[in-house]
Amino acid sequence: MRAVLFDMDGTLVDSEKLWDVSLQALYARLGGVLTAEVRESTVGSSSEGLMRIVYTDLGLEQDPAAMDESADWLHDRTGELFEQGLTWLPGARETLDALTAAGVPLALVTNTRRGLTERALKSIGSHYFSVSVCGDEVEHAKPAPDPYLRAAHLLGFDPAECLAVEDSVTGSAAAEAAGCPVLVVPNDVEVPEGPRRRRVTSLAEVDVDALRAIHRDLSSQLGAPASG
Repeated sequence: MRAVLFDMDGTLVDSEKLWDVSLQALYARLGGVLTAEVRESTVGSSSEGLMRIVYTDLGLEQDPAAMDESADWLHDRTGELFEQGLTWLPGARETLDALTAAGVPLALVTNTRRGLTERALKSIGSHYFSVSVCGDEVEHAKPAPDPYLRAAHLLGFDPAECLAVEDSVTGSAAAEAAGCPVLVVPNDVEVPEGPRRRRVTSLAEVDVDALRAIHRDLSSQLGAPASG
């Protein structure tokens, strides 16, 4: 395990509840009501993917200009909520501290736009991460592998040498497609099991040695060389 690549929303911080608030407000603005089923389908989406879901659900014409305006409004509203403070998920900050102390490079890999990610990092702490990759900085956002491939490349490692930590179906699929073993820490949505995935209830259950062991076990199961 040469590096650990972290998703942000729902993995490190409990920001999905803030997205709930801003999405419900967007729906009200557009004349609709957000259902639990649709909300679940949006978890882990990129900005563009989220707008497609919203506009399809509401039966609105998928006009690019209108969708961009809605996305901007949503991100501005969410950013205001972020700046009121983000709540760490159990064990998340301690895990970042322990990995940093152990000299393990970390990356933040999120479908959230760069502008909103920077507002979140004011609360989380940008000093933890050697690199960060956002959904609007790659050709294809999660569930495509592009964000994880870029993060591994920027760190100088093969994706197989990096453990990805995710909470969503979308993010887990992206990390897996990039070739990363995946530690799944579900938050609001159940994530299917898979041969490249290990699941824990929270990051409070694992320390650096446990993360190394998880990476090693997942790598050996697939016949890949295990590092670290």
